[in-house]
Amino acid sequence: MMGTNIRTGDKFNAIRGAAWAFAALAMLTFAAAPAMAQSNGQSGGTYNEDEIVKEAGDFFGAVSEGLADAVHSIFEEYGEPNAYIKGEEASGAFVVGLRYGQGELVMKEGTHKKVFWQGPSAGWDFGGNAVKGFTLVYNLPDGETIYRRYPGVEGSAYLVGGIGINYQQRDDVVLAPMRSGVGLRLGASVGYLKYTKSREWWPF
Repeated sequence: MMGTNIRTGDKFNAIRGAAWAFAALAMLTFAAAPAMAQSNGQSGGTYNEDEIVKEAGDFFGAVSEGLADAVHSIFEEYGEPNAYIKGEEASGAFVVGLRYGQGELVMKEGTHKKVFWQGPSAGWDFGGNAVKGFTLVYNLPDGETIYRRYPGVEGSAYLVGGIGINYQQRDDVVLAPMRSGVGLRLGASVGYLKYTKSREWWPF
C-alpha cells in the first residue's frame, strides 16, 4: 500500500514538474514574440537597394549605370531608407541662391503625403537648374515629421555618374536628395530646406 502511494506521489510530482516546464516555455515564447514582431516589422519597413533603383529609374525615366551607382553610394553610407520623396524643383544661385520644389512623400508602410520645400543655399554654388529630385529618407517615424526644416550637411555635395547628391539632417532623420536635370548645380553649399504642407514663397 505504501509503495502504491509512493508511486502515485512520484507520478503527481512528474506531472506537476512537466506542467511547470510547459508554463515556463509558454512564458518565454510569449515574451519573445513581441521582439520577433518588432524585428520583422522593422525589416519590412524599409526599401532595399533594388526597390529604390527601380522606383528612382521609373521616376527619372531610365535606370542608368550612374543612377545605380548613386543609389549604391547612399546605401553604403546609410543603409536602407524607410521613405522617399519624388518631385521637381527649380533653383538658381550666384554665391547665395534659392530653391523651390514640390513632390510626394512615400513611406514603406503605405503613407503618402504631398510635400513642398523651399530654402536658401550659400557657398561656392554657381548656376541655375530645373531638375527632378528623388530623395531617400532615413529614420522618419511618421509622415508628419517631414514637415520641418532640415539643415544641409557641410561638404556633403558630390556627383556620382552625373547624379548630384547631398545630405540634410535633423536629429536622427537623414535626407539624401539625388538630382538630375538641366544646369545641375554642385558646390559646397550649406543651407537648409524647409518642408511644408503647402507652398510658401518666403524661404527663410
